[in-house]
Amino acid sequence: MKRSPLLLIFLTVFIDLLGFGIILPLLPYYAHQEPFNARPWQIGLLVASYSLMQFIFAPIWGRVSDRVGRRPIILMSLMGSTISYLIFGLAQSVALLFVSRILAGIGGANIPTAQAYIADTTSPENRAKGMGMIGAAFGLGFIFGPAVGGFLSQWGYSVPGFVASGICFTDFVLTYFLLPESLKARKPEVAPPQISRWTRLKRAFVRPRVGWLLALFFIATFSLANLEATFALIAKVRYAYTEAQTGYLFAYVGVLTALVQGGLIGPLVRRLGEPRLIVVGTLAFAVSLWLIPYCWDFWALATDLAVLAFGQGVNTPSVTSLISQYTPPDEQGSMLGVTQSLSSLARVLGPIWGGFMFNIHYQWPYLTAAMFMLVAFGLSLKVQAQARLAAGAKSAVRLP
Repeated sequence: MKRSPLLLIFLTVFIDLLGFGIILPLLPYYAHQEPFNARPWQIGLLVASYSLMQFIFAPIWGRVSDRVGRRPIILMSLMGSTISYLIFGLAQSVALLFVSRILAGIGGANIPTAQAYIADTTSPENRAKGMGMIGAAFGLGFIFGPAVGGFLSQWGYSVPGFVASGICFTDFVLTYFLLPESLKARKPEVAPPQISRWTRLKRAFVRPRVGWLLALFFIATFSLANLEATFALIAKVRYAYTEAQTGYLFAYVGVLTALVQGGLIGPLVRRLGEPRLIVVGTLAFAVSLWLIPYCWDFWALATDLAVLAFGQGVNTPSVTSLISQYTPPDEQGSMLGVTQSLSSLARVLGPIWGGFMFNIHYQWPYLTAAMFMLVAFGLSLKVQAQARLAAGAKSAVRLP
């Protein structure tokens, strides 16, 4: 496994999530002030516009990179991100904020290209390790981004945008001079017929046992995206927290989630099993969402967010693990694409819902998300019952 190209790919993905994390907790504060005076529903749309562009462009960049190479797409995405954050820092209207977030989403839709680069440059035995670097870059970017954004905001809301732009441009320069093309020249091949994402989604939902898990996964991701889009608003309106405090709370949740997924999930799965862990995680997530508007001080909110980090931290990997276990080996890649599409769609719809609900009252994004998670809790009980039936059937087959 070549170290320096993979390090640059890691840096590219890390910077994408770092930029997203820097802006996310500040966006409501920035857009709410003069000269923008954006309403909560507009802020929800701003957050959703980023995810919508990723949903549209991620498969496009992946296909284009198969034809023109990985390097040009990665460079173009980095330059797009550089320009988007510069516009964010200079914006004087809500329209320009939308332009900034749309460009950032288009630039940040390079994850499939980064994954393809790793597939090009790693041996089969090292591929999982290489793909794991992308997951690590995601986690670290979302941990450090909000903390950096909160810290920089003390010098003005534009400063984090300029810093994010400078970081992206630095990565662009490093990539331009140091990243070689990974796609080998090859003879044109007849491409297999393309199946649309919607067709793959429909096929996946009718698969035995997988459909309930996909529905649960969508609801949980939708609820999390709703929280991410509106938490800075409730932190300002309900708790009167500063931008820095909000950024540190985002980072705190990121650290706790990383600790759960990096160290606690393995022993818990061995002790409880994925189906039971999904039930516990979904219920914890629902309860914590319900309590967010009602915490009486900082420590109560921090405790509630710890419960949320635990619930979300055990739920997501357990659900994806079961989806993988219930999918034939030759369809794993296709099912991964389905879950990524569902995640992207949930991250488009969740912020829109949260913004409109916050426009009614600051409690509504969290109370409605908690009710959705109670539906997911019912689905988790269904998943657990199906797992017990399957285990019982296997035991019966083994009996003489």
